[in-house]
Amino acid sequence: MTLKIGVQLHPQHCTMGELRDAWRRADAAGADSIWVWDHFYPLYGEPDGPHFEGWSLLSAAAADTSHARLGVLVSCNTYRNPELLTDMARTVDHISGGRVYLGIGAGWFEREYLDYGYEFGTPKTRLDALIDSVGRIRARTAKLDPPPIGKLPLLIGGWAPKIMGRLIAREADAWNAFGSPEDWAAKNTLLTELCHEVGRDPRAIERTVLVDTRQPPRVDEYAAAGAEHIILTVGAPFDLSLVERCIADRDAGRLAVA
Repeated sequence: MTLKIGVQLHPQHCTMGELRDAWRRADAAGADSIWVWDHFYPLYGEPDGPHFEGWSLLSAAAADTSHARLGVLVSCNTYRNPELLTDMARTVDHISGGRVYLGIGAGWFEREYLDYGYEFGTPKTRLDALIDSVGRIRARTAKLDPPPIGKLPLLIGGWAPKIMGRLIAREADAWNAFGSPEDWAAKNTLLTELCHEVGRDPRAIERTVLVDTRQPPRVDEYAAAGAEHIILTVGAPFDLSLVERCIADRDAGRLAVA
């Protein structure tokens, strides 16, 4: 199995021109995936600084690139009706020629909920809503005309073993989490066990990890722990040198899935 290398571009404290230049460079460098996030305010730095919405950005990235798969890592489930989200993802999939992931998670950023008029609820109500939405996404995907061009894999982001872990084991085409290599490896092992419990082949779920490059990335350790797809986070001014180095190491055989 060939290790995939992706990049998440933080759509904050930057201009639209800088973002478009960054994803074009990542695509030209051979990145396997390019992602943005689903927030309405910056997650670090000046809290009221410049910021852009994720799915609108992804449609532009779909038109600007030709190689990398694309996704929002991850869409907040309760920010959009799941049927609408599915239609949005299908539409961007057509713009991209079939390169889109539909990434989704339960949501957590309270300020966004309050300022945009969404009900924040509790971790349990947000997880319950996510479970309901996954079924609705599957049903809407089957009804769309025209259907997605690509597979439109459903990526579920996050981890809560008693509820989300079983949902991922049953329904996800891909899974994303973060944490230290040791922490991620423990979650990955438990997910494999949950797949066996629910009667699903663990190999059916692509294992991805989000790696914060503001700290020593330990990329080789994630690969050794079984990560199939390593996604490096990069903020403005969008230095892609680590992404390029990881791609080169992968292509030279110095970095591979365990």
